[in-house]
Amino acid sequence: MKTAVAPLAHEIPPSALDDVVAQLNDVFIEKGTPMFMRTVLALFSGGFATFALLYCVQPMMPVLSHEYGINAAQSSLILSVATAMLAIGLLITGPISDAFGRKPVMVFALFSAAAFTLLSAMMPTWEGVLITRALVGLSLSGLAAVAMTYLSEEIHPQHIGLAMGLYIGGNAIGGMSGRLISGVLIDFVSWHTAMLVIGALALVAAMVFVKILPESRNFRPRAMNPRSLLDGFTMHFRDAGLPWLFLEAFLLMGSFVTLFNYIGYRLLADPYNMNQAVVGLLSIVYLSGIYSSAQIGALADRLGRRKVLWAVIVLMLAGIALTMLEPIAFVVIGMLLFTFGFFGAHSVASSWIGRRATKAKGQASSLYLFSYYAGSSVAGTLGGVFWHLAGWNGIGLFIGGLLVVALLVALHLAKLPVLPGNSKNA
Repeated sequence: MKTAVAPLAHEIPPSALDDVVAQLNDVFIEKGTPMFMRTVLALFSGGFATFALLYCVQPMMPVLSHEYGINAAQSSLILSVATAMLAIGLLITGPISDAFGRKPVMVFALFSAAAFTLLSAMMPTWEGVLITRALVGLSLSGLAAVAMTYLSEEIHPQHIGLAMGLYIGGNAIGGMSGRLISGVLIDFVSWHTAMLVIGALALVAAMVFVKILPESRNFRPRAMNPRSLLDGFTMHFRDAGLPWLFLEAFLLMGSFVTLFNYIGYRLLADPYNMNQAVVGLLSIVYLSGIYSSAQIGALADRLGRRKVLWAVIVLMLAGIALTMLEPIAFVVIGMLLFTFGFFGAHSVASSWIGRRATKAKGQASSLYLFSYYAGSSVAGTLGGVFWHLAGWNGIGLFIGGLLVVALLVALHLAKLPVLPGNSKNA
């Protein structure tokens, strides 16, 4: 009589083993757990550093115009070259993270960007500053491309909107802090010193990030070769919704950066004649974005993204309309509404990417953010032409045009057929 012997591990088909491993590893991070808190705090720190490093230069633009004898559009290059290189880098770093992992790419990106910021503060020429700013943008593409993908893979689908909103809240605080710190400091110290301070803060944020971010549990390596990249690109652009979300990113970010690029020039001139410190303090309007990114993201989880996106774009239109009025109270309220609407809209659109993209999510996030930062670079500099032609009226007309198109895109997205398994969110 033979005794039954359990099959050896090597007798199990490799495909079955892969399925078992995938099921064991496919564990989502739930809201309310310590791991959820670690994740959102780490990504909050990463978002803080990204936006602080990128946008700390906006309040400096009038100072740079004076120091280097350049006009507003030329001065805007200190931001535009960074966002342009960030956009280009996104096409590379997203697929790299698909092959090698999320956390290592993000950690390298943060430390590199902080180091190049410190180096930019020491550059003696305008050309040197632009080169190091380009390297800052290229470095940050490693975090910007991967953070959204990390969240969509690791966070439970029911809580992605909230988690994405908290990450974008970190972006808002970073953008506010970068502008606020540099805007106030350059009234008392050189812009070089202000850049050194921002770079040091970014190093601290990077150290917090590497220490507390959990390792990926649901990451599946994907071969990085030209054919797979082309297949992913084709797949995403054949989707009924993703290309429209890419366009939405371009329009939303283009309008947002244009406003903050040139509002300083307006407020420093007649009839306001504010000083740099006061203009920098107006960056507190970002607080409305910190609130809206999480709240609107959670609202979209409940009501559906297609019902929320168009409404917050209408708020942005109302905000830019108010800034066209002369009383400073209306200008500030308009900036508040505009910022509230922008971060809410970005939270909704970016979390929508993770729901629609079923494969090659890193590449989908990269394409969204490529469009996002391309909008920052192209529209942010093009706005300078409208400023020189017609002042703030020209800026208002330009931003208003971008937002009308964004609203039409959002209304189109709201009419798309619902994907199987997604009752209202994709």
